[in-house]
Amino acid sequence: MVKKSLIAAAAISMSAAMLTACGSDSNASDDDTITMGFSQVGAESGWRTANTASIQASAKEAGIDLKFADAQQKQENQIKAIRSYIQQKVDVIAFSPVVESGWDTVLQEAKRAGIPVILTDRAVDSDDTSLYETFLGSDFVLEGEKAGEWLVANAADADVDGDGTIKVVQLEGTTGAAPAIDRADGFATAIAADPSIEVTASQTGDFTRDGGKQVMESFLNSVQGIDVVFAHNDDMGLGAIEAIEAAGLVPGKDIKIITIDAVKDGMQALVDGKINFIVECNPLLGPQLMELAKKVLAGEEVPKRVVTDETTFTQEEAAAVLADRQY
Repeated sequence: MVKKSLIAAAAISMSAAMLTACGSDSNASDDDTITMGFSQVGAESGWRTANTASIQASAKEAGIDLKFADAQQKQENQIKAIRSYIQQKVDVIAFSPVVESGWDTVLQEAKRAGIPVILTDRAVDSDDTSLYETFLGSDFVLEGEKAGEWLVANAADADVDGDGTIKVVQLEGTTGAAPAIDRADGFATAIAADPSIEVTASQTGDFTRDGGKQVMESFLNSVQGIDVVFAHNDDMGLGAIEAIEAAGLVPGKDIKIITIDAVKDGMQALVDGKINFIVECNPLLGPQLMELAKKVLAGEEVPKRVVTDETTFTQEEAAAVLADRQY
């Protein structure tokens, strides 16, 4: 994937009904200009901020008129935004679903209006795959599996208290969201290879740093002998670090930490030894999204599933790339 330069972007806080154009001010395409309506989950993490910046910069680079809405992590806001895009007769709709289910009705409305839909980052749970053209994003199950496989391979070191059992607490993403469901499933599948590894507590932190901190504080008070934290994203892992340090423990040593995303703050914590392993989830989907939109509108066939290329990082590997990290 060709990575284009990113413009700096702050986290966006607007309701989904308020649409901001990053191009012309018209409600429909002029001449050959493509108009895209995009509904973002929110601005809950560093990953999401980088994802938004990539989409906005790539739309500008591609000459696409982008109408953007921040759903503030509420499905009803995304549905309102999509219906607004349908009324405006945009050329293509793209969105990252807050949750997996409950989309068939509004996607049927887009289909009847002849407006193609592209899913980004997250999938929808629907038996009717004709409701969208393609899904661009990570393999969340594989991400969870990579996290679990690392733990299995490093089980001896992860048994911090040496009692022969590795107690894991899991910081889940938003309840009902595809990454939360799939990462938990992938992790569970991988750790099943070692019966000494057990998830003793699991609770949502909503993909936020504050959420991760609050849940970890609760775990430290209610779960004895925690060996490992598995956080569904870096931000929750960073929140867990704050809670662990406040409890007088050393993150990365007294409690091992595994996270997913590989945003710069998380990578720095990995380099510092506070996180032990990170599975990458690349947020820079903008260039691929714009290419897919152009192909769909040109009548070209596109794969139903487009998976982004991603890797994993140990402390040494993170140190080697941290200086050039774009997000």
